[in-house]
Amino acid sequence: MPKLPRLTAYQAEKLLLDNGFRLLRSKGSHRIYRKEDVRIVVPFHSNRILHPKIVKQVLKAIDKAER
Repeated sequence: MPKLPRLTAYQAEKLLLDNGFRLLRSKGSHRIYRKEDVRIVVPFHSNRILHPKIVKQVLKAIDKAER
């Protein structure tokens, strides 16, 4: 199994926007994106690397929205 990439919140946001997700709203330090019926929440914390679990959720959401 390949390692997950290390992403910042800004890089994850770019991936989501490039794949057709749109920013729904933001609350505090979290931004919520949506594409059709797929919703993903990305925490934004001063250019820190996202937890691997969040990266996996972002990649899974992109894959699910592609189908």
